[in-house]
Amino acid sequence: MMPLRALLPWAGGVLLTGIACLAQAAPQHALTLYNEPPKYPANFKHFDYVNPDAPKGGTFRESGFGGFDSLNPFINKGVPADNIGLIYDTLMRQSLDEPFTEYGLIAGQIEKAPDNSWVRFYLRPEARFHDGHPIRAEDVVFSFQTLMKAGAPMYRGYYADVEDVIAEDPLKVLFKFKHTNNRELPLILGQLSILPKHWWEHRDFSKGNLEVPLGSGPYKVIEVKAGRSVRYERVKDYWGKDLPINRGQFNFDVMATDYYRDNTVALEALKAGQFDYWLETSAKNWANAYNIPAVTEGRLIKEQIPNGNPTGMQGFVYNLRRPLFQDVRVRKALSLLLDFEWTNKQLFNGAYTRTRSYFENSEMAATGLPDADELQILEPLRGKIPEQVFTEAFQPSVCDGSGMIRAQQRQAYQLLQEAGWRIVDDKMVDAQGKPVVIEFLLAQTEFERVLLPFKRNLADLGIDLVIRRVDVSQYINRLRSRDFDMVVGGFPQSSSPGNEQREYWKSSSADNPGSRNFIGLKDPTIDTLVEDLINADSRKSLVAHARALDRVLQWGYYVIPNWHIKTSRVAYWDHIGHPKVSPKYDIGIQTWWIKPDAKPAVIPDTHSQAAPAGVEQ
Repeated sequence: MMPLRALLPWAGGVLLTGIACLAQAAPQHALTLYNEPPKYPANFKHFDYVNPDAPKGGTFRESGFGGFDSLNPFINKGVPADNIGLIYDTLMRQSLDEPFTEYGLIAGQIEKAPDNSWVRFYLRPEARFHDGHPIRAEDVVFSFQTLMKAGAPMYRGYYADVEDVIAEDPLKVLFKFKHTNNRELPLILGQLSILPKHWWEHRDFSKGNLEVPLGSGPYKVIEVKAGRSVRYERVKDYWGKDLPINRGQFNFDVMATDYYRDNTVALEALKAGQFDYWLETSAKNWANAYNIPAVTEGRLIKEQIPNGNPTGMQGFVYNLRRPLFQDVRVRKALSLLLDFEWTNKQLFNGAYTRTRSYFENSEMAATGLPDADELQILEPLRGKIPEQVFTEAFQPSVCDGSGMIRAQQRQAYQLLQEAGWRIVDDKMVDAQGKPVVIEFLLAQTEFERVLLPFKRNLADLGIDLVIRRVDVSQYINRLRSRDFDMVVGGFPQSSSPGNEQREYWKSSSADNPGSRNFIGLKDPTIDTLVEDLINADSRKSLVAHARALDRVLQWGYYVIPNWHIKTSRVAYWDHIGHPKVSPKYDIGIQTWWIKPDAKPAVIPDTHSQAAPAGVEQ
C-alpha cells in the first residue's frame, strides 16, 4: 500500500445526526477499506508471515546509496537517512498479507462513524516515547497540525479532507471529516506518525538537520556519521514489543547502514562481506556478478522472493512543462525509439517483461478493450480523451530484437513531421525551428548503459540526447524544482490505490514541488478519473475506475514504459534467517533475524564511503 492518503466533502450535518452516528459506532481492533472482516481476529497472537519465536540479537548491516543530511523525513528539505521511520510508531499499522487492512498500534481501538464522517482513536495507556513520556492525545493533535503546517506539501493533500482534530480526553482523539465519501481517510490517519509535542514544541520542525529526534518506535538512533553511516539500536524496553502485531518482528539488536556513492562498489562490498543484505536491481548483475565461491558454497545466498504487489509504472518520464513535449505525437514518436526487445536480450539476459500498465501485475491493469463497467465511466468523457481508448488495446512498440528499428524510426519520423518537426542540415529542429536537444537527468551511473542505445536511436533522427549525471542531492533538488527534460521515474502502486493518485496525476499537484506529478499533468478529465477512483465504494468499482484511468494515461504517452519483474531478487549472507512464509506484499525485512550461533562473513572495523541507488539497469 502507499503510505498515507485522503480527501472529500463532509456536510456539516445536523447535531442529531452526529449524535446518532456516535451511538451506532463500535470500537474495533482493525480497519478495512470496504468494511469487510479483517484476516486476523481481535484475539490473534501474531501475523502468519512471522516466526513468533525468532531470536533477538546481532547486527544487520545494509548499504545505502549516495548519502543523507537530515533525520527529519517529514519535510522537503534535505535527504533523510534510510530507515529513519523505524524510530516512530503510528496510530495503526498495515499487515503485509492483506491488500489494505490496518491493526491498532498506538491506538488499541478505533471507532469509525457508520456514515464515515469521523474516526476516533483510543490510545493505549502504556504507549510512551523513548524518554518515558506517555503518548497522549495532545501528541496526536500536535503531530497532525505540525505536518499540515510545516511538513512536506504532500501531507496537506493527504489530510485535506480533515475538518478538525480534537483531543477529547488524554486517551481519545477525534478526527472530523469535511466529507463522508472518502473511505480511505480513517486508514490514512491510522498511518500518522506520532511526534512528541514536549520535544518538538521548542524546536523548528521545518529545518532539516542531524539532531537525533525523539521517537517511540522499536528502534532509536545511536550513531550518525553525516552522509556516511547511520546506526539504530533496538529499544530493549520498547513499550509495544509484546503486542501481537509486533511479535516475531524487529529482531535485530542493531541495524546499520553504510552509504556508497556507486552501486558497483557496493555490490563488491557485499561480496566481500562488508554488509549482509542486498536487493539486486540489475538483471545483468543477477546473471553474471555472483560467480564467486561464497555463492557456490551456499554462504552467500541468492533468492527470488515472489512479489504480490502491483509493480506500478517505471518509465522515461517526459516533463510536460517543457514545450518540447506538449504534443502527444512527439511523445509517441520518441517512445517508438526505445528498443526494449534488444535491450532485454543484450543487457538484461531476458529477465524482464515490458511494462504497459500503470497498475502492472494486478487485476487493475487495463487489457483488451473496455468492458461495460469501464465504458460507463469513460463514455461521458468521449471527445475529451484519446479516441483509441475505445477502439484499441494499448501496446508499447514491439521490435524484433535485432537492434535494427527502421520501421519504428520511419513511423517516428512521420509523427514528428506531423508535429511540425523537420531535419535541417542533418539535425532535427522543432516546429519553431530550434535544434532538438533533450537533457536526460540521471543520478546513477549504472543506467547510462541503458540510455546509450536509446541515445543512438534518437541520433539517427538528428535528435541530441544529453545524459546529465549529477549527485543525489542535486538530483533531488532539480526533481523538486522540476528542472529537467526527462528522468527515469517510478509511480509505485498498492493493491488499494487511493489518495496518493492525486499526488501522481492531478492538476492540483503539478506545481507542488513535493508531489510525484513529475509529468506536470494538468488535465481536467484525468482529475475527474482520479477523484472517481478515490470515491469508489466497492472493490469492483475500484478495479473498473483504475482500469479506466490506466487507459487514459496509457494513450497519453506521458512516459516511455520500461520493464518489470514479478519477484524480488535478494542476496544475503547465511548468518541471516527469515520465515518460511514471506508476506505477500513485502519482503518483510523486519521479520528476519540473525542466527544465534552464526558469525558475519566479515566484521568491518571502519565505515565505508557511500552513494545513491537507482532503478533497474
